[in-house]
Amino acid sequence: MKLNLKHVPFSRYGSYFSIGYPRYGEDLYIRTVRGSASTSNIFHIELTYDGDVIPYEVECTPTILKLKSTNGFVEICIAETNLIYVRGQGVGVRLSMQPGNYDNAILYDDRNWMVNCVSQGIKLMLIPLVGSLEVDAPWKVDASEHIIVDFIPSNKSDGLEFLIDEFLVSYKKRDYIKTFDEYRQKVEYEYRNWIENTVTVKEKYLQSGELAGYINWSCVVEPSGHIKRPAVYMSKNWMASIWSWDNCFNAMALAKGRPDLAWDQLMIFDDHQDDTGMYPDLINDASILWSFCKPPIQGWVFNWFAKRGYFTDKRYIEAIYPGIVKWTKWWFKYSDADNDGIPHYNHGNDSGWDNSTVFSKGAPVESPDLSAFLILQMEVLADMAKKLGKMDEAVYWNDKSKKTLQNMLDHFWNGDRFVARISGSHKCIDTQSLQLYIPIVLGSRLPNEIITTLVKGLKEEGRFLTSHGFATESIESPYYTSNGYWRGPIWPPTSLILIDSLYELGEREFANKMANRYCEMAQRSGMSENYDALTGEGLCDRAHTWGASVFLILADEYCR
Repeated sequence: MKLNLKHVPFSRYGSYFSIGYPRYGEDLYIRTVRGSASTSNIFHIELTYDGDVIPYEVECTPTILKLKSTNGFVEICIAETNLIYVRGQGVGVRLSMQPGNYDNAILYDDRNWMVNCVSQGIKLMLIPLVGSLEVDAPWKVDASEHIIVDFIPSNKSDGLEFLIDEFLVSYKKRDYIKTFDEYRQKVEYEYRNWIENTVTVKEKYLQSGELAGYINWSCVVEPSGHIKRPAVYMSKNWMASIWSWDNCFNAMALAKGRPDLAWDQLMIFDDHQDDTGMYPDLINDASILWSFCKPPIQGWVFNWFAKRGYFTDKRYIEAIYPGIVKWTKWWFKYSDADNDGIPHYNHGNDSGWDNSTVFSKGAPVESPDLSAFLILQMEVLADMAKKLGKMDEAVYWNDKSKKTLQNMLDHFWNGDRFVARISGSHKCIDTQSLQLYIPIVLGSRLPNEIITTLVKGLKEEGRFLTSHGFATESIESPYYTSNGYWRGPIWPPTSLILIDSLYELGEREFANKMANRYCEMAQRSGMSENYDALTGEGLCDRAHTWGASVFLILADEYCR
């Protein structure tokens, strides 16, 4: 499989290195996903011949990145999670950095140079194996004025080999005894083993299945800083973090083939749950964001798992139950300011639908999707409590779930459709957002006439239904925007939630049709963060793990 580095960066399981192009950029960089929610450039990569920069072409597979020129070539392998191995023939490699505050390069010993990337919180040891190393890094006040690194072949027959070893504190000198080919074979074996265990799609989707599998494999980072477990980042393009509902979709895709890693994704946010019960919005190695949260979909997710026999053992339930209890109670205690029993969102980001027209009049907003998720979650908690022998708690959660269902119907169903309301005044919000169809997750718990209305609305051509999937804003809406984030584009999580809900309601032919539409779109346009609802074009981040995970789930289970 060949990778298009304009869309999909080159990386590997466990590594914080990423090699690719900056957003809207044309130059290739060694980058890092440490230190912030976006990827940072470290070194601009160029090839040289007799000291002059020369053009090259890029050829990339999941395990080897090759730069080819008329004078020679360079191959790059991320040999270990913190080690880049480069070899070449006939050409040199120039790595250049425009230093930030305090960044500098110093001669470490008689042949190796150390680069301190202060803004990213990493250090790099540059180690020539074959050929020579020249560094231009003049000092200016408190940093290097610029850093230009040239790896130069001794001669054309010997070629060129060097290493870039990442470390955080102190460099631990070691012998690098494996050859480039030995490292490449090891990485190839690890990658093939991953694909064989995690990609189980129908034959027509095998090629795209491998792309999805690569994206998920390459987006794993090893524990570091706030990341206490192996974590599937959302991307190594520029969404280099985990958000607290994105992790659930990745866990769903991994549960069959990599259950331990799937479980880690579910528990990552439990590792940092606040005493009030709130899960953080975002986590990466360097920061935790509490400004927002995400919708409580854990109940829907564990219901999905239970139907497939995943994570049903008591040890799993004992581990996850306390966190979901605190999380569920948080919504009723800390996010229901008018005390009407209907929790609200304080911002569109809390719903996951960041700029949905449900929030066009501001916040806080009472939206039926939130109540629907909480109703499911309390049902799941009741079932978990029974399995743990907590019978009083099981009764409590069952009763609260039923009461919330009745409150939800009284509060949001106006006889024709679900509405969203401003919290406090309860004034209806004028919106044509697909968000108001999410209560279909409640399935047969809803009255038949409501189910009929929701299904009919989803099947109606020219509103949400397009030839590629479900638009997140009616295409008839004055607010519909083709690249409008949650005001139009098709989104992976929404697609899976609706398709699964339709399937559970017995609308299996329709669910199958929508699953195939989504997968065919992804096959054409890649594993994107979202898609143009009318053209199917991939939008925003083109190598996003929830795009990959939803594709893998739909192509495995829902496409018939």
